[in-house]
Amino acid sequence: MRIELAKILLKKPDLILLDEPTNHLDIESVQWLEEFLTNNAKAVIVISHDKAFVDKLTNRTIEITQGKIYDYKTNYSHYLELRKERREQQQKQFEEQAKQIADIQQFIDRFKGTYSKTLQVQSRVKMLEKMDIVEVDEIDTASLNLKFPPAPRSGNYPVVANDLSKSYGDHTVFKDATFTIARGEKIAFVGKNGEGKSTMVKAIMGEIDYDGELQIGHNSMIGYFAQDQAALMDGELTVFQTIDGVAKGDVRTKVKDMLGAFMFGGEDIEKKVKVLSGGERTRLALMKLLLQPVNLLILDEPTNHLDIKTKQILKDALKAFDGTLILVSHDRDFLDGLAAKVFEFGNRRVKEHFEDINGFLRNKKMENLKEVERKVS
Repeated sequence: MRIELAKILLKKPDLILLDEPTNHLDIESVQWLEEFLTNNAKAVIVISHDKAFVDKLTNRTIEITQGKIYDYKTNYSHYLELRKERREQQQKQFEEQAKQIADIQQFIDRFKGTYSKTLQVQSRVKMLEKMDIVEVDEIDTASLNLKFPPAPRSGNYPVVANDLSKSYGDHTVFKDATFTIARGEKIAFVGKNGEGKSTMVKAIMGEIDYDGELQIGHNSMIGYFAQDQAALMDGELTVFQTIDGVAKGDVRTKVKDMLGAFMFGGEDIEKKVKVLSGGERTRLALMKLLLQPVNLLILDEPTNHLDIKTKQILKDALKAFDGTLILVSHDRDFLDGLAAKVFEFGNRRVKEHFEDINGFLRNKKMENLKEVERKVS
């Protein structure tokens, strides 16, 4: 992804078109991209579900909704406020006009056939015919109905690592990692790509060998969403077949209702997985995850391909999840208010930070400034 972006940026184009450029970029790369585009790009059109990214980069927002286009000369957060004001104003005008129409119609009905009022009645009939009816924008009410089932109680410490190391030949991914994750904690794994976040997840999942000790706590039931989870589904199966194949017991009688709650309604359930969009595949993969009660959720980049509204619904569901959560994510806005602790992967080490993502980023900036000052002196 970084190489593809570099090829575009080196051409110094008049206009740069970016479709989800932050997917698969680590946080530091996203920050670099923001600064580079802000300082060097002539014009940028970006499609992105990364709220923090578009807020920092853009000064104009074009909304495409319900078959209409609205142009706002402002960034995303301010656009949300203006959109709310626009709809409130439309609603007010709609109600005022509805009252006016009712009054005119009442006059027409009352004096229709009255000779002395004929001209006034005709005038009001023409007034109604010429009136431009105020329309209130429909709000897209289709949304994910997402709630994780109650988590079965696990032991006090679902994950305990002691002097954990992993190497591939001469390449050391991380070494001497020692940490404990307590029941109910919500942890973020952050760091540059290739520094070992997904490797640590694979170790916890028991998918790879490692050196040192790694204990998975008593009665820990793991639910796992991988970056490529959506791509691993059988493309020839339909949406219904994909879920029906993993549903068990009484749940099988409710598969259509569940699919409807995940925005797969009507003919959508007969679509083959291979024709689904990235967001639709992600929703389907999350649904498969929900069919089994778990108490240790491990999500590796779950927000890639999800729109802003669906991301917020997932975030709210994870906040309410009463089990333990490990999140591998580069999405600062998604992690904000969700993960209370940060594990930083870098320089073959895993460093535990007892703060949220905003505190972590603030402190990292201070450290970087100090390093620059030391190099200058």
